[in-house]
Amino acid sequence: MKESALRELYLDELKDLYSAENQLVEALPKMAEAATSADLKAGFKEHLKQTEEHVRRLEKIFKALGDTPEGKKCKGMAGLIKEGSEMIDEDPGEEELDAGLIAAAQRVEHYEIAGYGCVATYAKILGERDAVAILRMTLDEEKTTDKKLTSLAENINIKAADAKNEQSGKKSRTTSA
Repeated sequence: MKESALRELYLDELKDLYSAENQLVEALPKMAEAATSADLKAGFKEHLKQTEEHVRRLEKIFKALGDTPEGKKCKGMAGLIKEGSEMIDEDPGEEELDAGLIAAAQRVEHYEIAGYGCVATYAKILGERDAVAILRMTLDEEKTTDKKLTSLAENINIKAADAKNEQSGKKSRTTSA
């Protein structure tokens, strides 16, 4: 692949991430509001601050490249956010909602991890050392967030399973009476 083709791909992927991060800035407050677990609410609020910083970092990279971040809508992130919103709209029980929010958030994190991993590699090949450092810092933060979500999920998913079992038991007792 010629450097100019890789540079175009790099810019396109950076614009995709910029759009994705901005969509997340809008979605995370809604996720925090919907969460019932205090720890999960706090995690979403913390991730919002981090995401706002990711937007600023991407703007810094674009400024250094002499380009603008606008012009692309990340359809992948739009789809992931839509799925999360639909789950909230279904109005599940508290524990099930929190488990679903974590699943949605982890899909987002995995999407971002893939994106940042790719652009960091492109930046390295293109000799964009400052961008590599910035992108790897963001990549590390995304991985850390994913680990925090996994840790939260360990407890919340058990509560969701227990709540589902309790509901099933109540239904069985009422239908057999």
